[in-house]
Amino acid sequence: QVQLVESGGGLVQAGGSLRLSCAASGRTLSYTAMGWFRQAPGKEREFVAAIKWSNSRTDYADSVKGRFTISRDNAKNTVYLQMNSLKPEDTAVYYCATSAAWVFTRYGYDYWGQGTQVNVSS
Repeated sequence: QVQLVESGGGLVQAGGSLRLSCAASGRTLSYTAMGWFRQAPGKEREFVAAIKWSNSRTDYADSVKGRFTISRDNAKNTVYLQMNSLKPEDTAVYYCATSAAWVFTRYGYDYWGQGTQVNVSS
């Protein structure tokens, strides 16, 4: 079992920044990657970014490339999502999740956090 706890969401104006954190505990050595996903009201949960635990390889959705940065702190078992130049369309609940493979679809992720709300005002 892996437990994930997200934090760092909130309300920010367009153009602003937020940093989300995802603290992992439990059988953390059992997964290959951690990812961030988001879900806006009435929409599917979509991939945002992922990082490979072994070598910090990263990947991003086209919609956030150049604005968001995913990183990790092995010692703290924590993954971060730095979000800059935020837009109203970034408003969503953001979830972190773990995967045993290097994949970018929610179906490949096994354990999920409870989510943290991000609201971007125009």
